[in-house]
Amino acid sequence: MTATVTTPRQAAQADVSRRGRARLPFSAWHLLLAPLALIFAIPLVWLLLSSVMSNAEINRFPPALWPSRVDLGGYRYVLGNALFPRWFANSLIVSTVAVASNLLFGAFGGYAFARMRFSGSRSLLVLMLATMAIPFQLTMIPTFLVMKRLGLIDTLGALIVPSLVTPFAVFLLRQFFLSLPRELEEAAWIDGCSRLRVLFRVVLPLSRPALSTVAILTFLSTWNDLTWPLIAINHDNQYTLQLGLATFQGQHHTQWAAVMAGNVITVLPVLLAFVGAQKAFIQSITSSGLKG
Repeated sequence: MTATVTTPRQAAQADVSRRGRARLPFSAWHLLLAPLALIFAIPLVWLLLSSVMSNAEINRFPPALWPSRVDLGGYRYVLGNALFPRWFANSLIVSTVAVASNLLFGAFGGYAFARMRFSGSRSLLVLMLATMAIPFQLTMIPTFLVMKRLGLIDTLGALIVPSLVTPFAVFLLRQFFLSLPRELEEAAWIDGCSRLRVLFRVVLPLSRPALSTVAILTFLSTWNDLTWPLIAINHDNQYTLQLGLATFQGQHHTQWAAVMAGNVITVLPVLLAFVGAQKAFIQSITSSGLKG
């Protein structure tokens, strides 16, 4: 047994650390992070307060910081719109299909790049990642022409097909698969499992943090998308929630109370999804972002 030698300087630093923990019941980083969190929460608080104001209070100058009374007129206007449930359902369908397809195809692609070596695999991976650097403004016209050739314009299919799989989902899952020990898969192969069965029975159950991250980020980007639905959808029955809320803003008059109330309803699913997957999201980022 070898004894650990502690220098006087290390002993002094340990003593200072113990005394600091004794004085503060929390980490000193909280003194910096708590004010930053409050700053980021200000827009959400303002959105919630504005949703229960009247249009007169919202348009008043200087603006009111607190509603004089709770006015639910904005919520009644939004929920009373006959098309609002349809817009919500359209967004939910598009986002759900995009999440499911990214999990499935991203898992297939990520596992192939992580475990299978084939001619040109490295070049194909680099080429796929390079597409992430191309701005959407350069690809929206070719994408529109492809969707028009397929006869999907002005349908939910035009919103679903371009989002079936993303390079980010493939890359993130590949990085996580690389962090898993190969011995687990080799043991399953010895037991007679095929590669596909190993993926579904061994690899994916261990990859829940990465799968949760792909799901929440895909849901967030698809649910909040406005630009592509604005290009691909013409009929109001096919509007997504974001596109439908944009109709509350007119050229000469805007129902700001309805806009704020609609945005509160729109933000709630995203907040609930992120809170539910927060722990898995952080675990995935810390475990899959370092290994190449």
